[in-house]
Amino acid sequence: MARSLPDRFLTPTDLADLLGVPLETVYQWRRKRTGPRGFRVGVHLRYDPEDVRSWISSLMDQEGAA
Repeated sequence: MARSLPDRFLTPTDLADLLGVPLETVYQWRRKRTGPRGFRVGVHLRYDPEDVRSWISSLMDQEGAA
């Protein structure tokens, strides 16, 4: 990944910006359980940068196996 991930928990908007996808795509991934693992802090959705890294790595591994 060209840009490093921040050392703080990411918002859905942060994730969309980092990956260059629409915000709605992040929410679709969550609904379909296909994106990085997220968690709630009250009503706020957050993503751990390490979980995002792992998810991206798994996508890259799948691409390499295809």
